[in-house]
Parts: sequence; C-alpha cells; structure tokens
Amino acid sequence: MEWMCQSFDALGSALLYRILAARNAVFVVEQQCPYQDIDGRDPLSLHLVAQVREASEPPQIAAYLRLLPPGLAYDEASIGRVITAASHRGTGLGRELLARAIAIADERWPSSSLRIGAQAHLEAFYGACGFVKASEPYDEDGIMHIEMLRPPAAQ
Repeated sequence: MEWMCQSFDALGSALLYRILAARNAVFVVEQQCPYQDIDGRDPLSLHLVAQVREASEPPQIAAYLRLLPPGLAYDEASIGRVITAASHRGTGLGRELLARAIAIADERWPSSSLRIGAQAHLEAFYGACGFVKASEPYDEDGIMHIEMLRPPAAQ
C-alpha cells in the first residue's frame, strides 16, 4: 500500500483522474446518487490517498478522503469524500485511512475540532474514532446523514 497526502496542485493530472474516477464509482454509480461532486473545494483541500500497484498495471485507488481546512465547509476543519474501494472493504483499510486523517488534521489544525457529515449508518464506525453525533439525521442527496464532531487535539 502506498500512502500520500498531497495538496491539490501536487496531485498531478493522472492521480487526480484516478481519484475522481474512484469517487464517481462509489458515490454516483455504486450508491446510485447523482450529485455535484466537483464542488470547488478540492483545490483548497488536502487529499489523503492509499494506492495499490499490481504488476505493470497503473496504480489503483484503494482508499481516499479529503481534509478541508477550518472555514472552508464548516467553522471547524472537516473530512469529506471518504471512500474505500469495494475490493478493500472489510480489511481495516477504512480505519487506517481515518486514523491517518485524524493525525494529519491534529497536526495541521491542532486547535480545531474535526467535523464530518457522515452517512448515518456509519455512526458507530466514526464513533469508534472519537467522533460524537452533533446533529439530527438529515437527508443529503437521498442518503441519511448526521454531522459528527471530534474535539481538537490541543485541549
């Protein structure tokens, strides 16, 4: 597994293409949720990516999320577009992805809480990582979500 956390400008066109294809495969195709993925926040976010390389094939996205600085989507720093490729679910990769993201956010924005608009059925998953429910369930693009918060590292 190859991990990297990059700014938008450092991603390069080939990696950006693979990221957008992976996001589309999960959110639009698999979850049957047509929505506007390209929302203008990617250029201001950090992108945490796990890739796998097999033989002479191009690398494949195994897991991905973006980290948004405080003030971009919420007052707090936030995590969004969290995906684990179907081929890597159930392996613990999602937990590793989230743990790495929390560590990066804690280092980058130590005085900021971390917010996520989580799919409601993943409340226990995020709860195990220190997030607590911060809203009532709401419908976003036909999928029930809840906002969850994790307190700042520097308390």
